[in-house]
Amino acid sequence: MVSTMENLNQQTQDQLDAATFRKLLAHLDQNKDAQNIDLMILAGFCRNCLGKWYKKSADELNVDVSDEQAREHIYGMPYSQWKSQHQLPATQAQLDAFAARNDK
Repeated sequence: MVSTMENLNQQTQDQLDAATFRKLLAHLDQNKDAQNIDLMILAGFCRNCLGKWYKKSADELNVDVSDEQAREHIYGMPYSQWKSQHQLPATQAQLDAFAARNDK
């Protein structure tokens, strides 16, 4: 076992980052009740942000991934399907909290 983070080579760091990201996606998949707006209010990012970051990373590596493919990878299904099955309408309280967060 490597004793400190400073001793990690780039390949090992990339493996750890990838494994952590897969765990994050699995966690989000297991917690579909965590609405994107709640994630935005609490953390400042949501599943859609992850999809955009995934697409941007693919572009930077010259990997052909469409916006829809990136989003489907994050959601584990087509976005339209996830939205119809799991996304609830935002409440006024959520909209107010989101607006307050963005006013900071």
